[in-house]
Amino acid sequence: MTGTTIRTCIIDDEPLARERIRTLLAQEPDVELVGESGDGGEAVETIRRAKPDLIFLDVQMPVMDGFGVLQTLGAEVPPAVIFCTAYDQYALQAFDVHALDYLLKPFNSRRFKKAMDRARLELMKDGASPAMNEKLLSLLETLRNEKKNPERLVLKSSGRVSFLKVEEIDWIEAEGNYVRLHTGNISHLLRETMKGIEAKLDPERYIRIHRSTIVNTDRIKELQPLFHGEYAVILRDGTRLTASRGPENKLRRLIEASA
Repeated sequence: MTGTTIRTCIIDDEPLARERIRTLLAQEPDVELVGESGDGGEAVETIRRAKPDLIFLDVQMPVMDGFGVLQTLGAEVPPAVIFCTAYDQYALQAFDVHALDYLLKPFNSRRFKKAMDRARLELMKDGASPAMNEKLLSLLETLRNEKKNPERLVLKSSGRVSFLKVEEIDWIEAEGNYVRLHTGNISHLLRETMKGIEAKLDPERYIRIHRSTIVNTDRIKELQPLFHGEYAVILRDGTRLTASRGPENKLRRLIEASA
């Protein structure tokens, strides 16, 4: 800290969430806001440039999530980190076990104040940064399996947070900087790349059949050969998708396994 001033950064991809934290920080006389970022990739540069004492870090972000930001920073991780998350209670136990503070969205001013008080205590300790790194490494190890092949996906829209069971997804298509998750007659927009969502899903169940399409193999009813090595993929609800002949098409593996 510079004297008694806590240099602080806010890292969250939701403008409303950043505004909420900014408003609450304005009520803390010993806090100086030195940087904000709505993107995990930009966050690394923001933190390196601002050198904050404390960061409010969103866990779920596109391109690079909160854990990716910390792993990239390595020894440059600030002395105090408050996670902002929509994780369920099971995962939150990991934060408690490793003595890392978090704000469960949506949070109130009372809970925010408690997190700030804990951050102040952390910053008063000698050698806080190495201790923080040890805690973070332990947490990352604990949550590694939680992030890989998750049972639920977090959906954020207009400041609201909801959860979608992965098993309910029929197929996924790319849509600009987002992916659209199709579940029956309903679809959900998720700010994520196709590469990112593919890495999170079970590769034995969800396969890429086109650069812009991933399908749940349990929903496939029929494959119809087309021209030049392409296939029409017919889902149980009648949805018709096209599997390309490019290297991104993993459908060939499924066909060979069934032969």
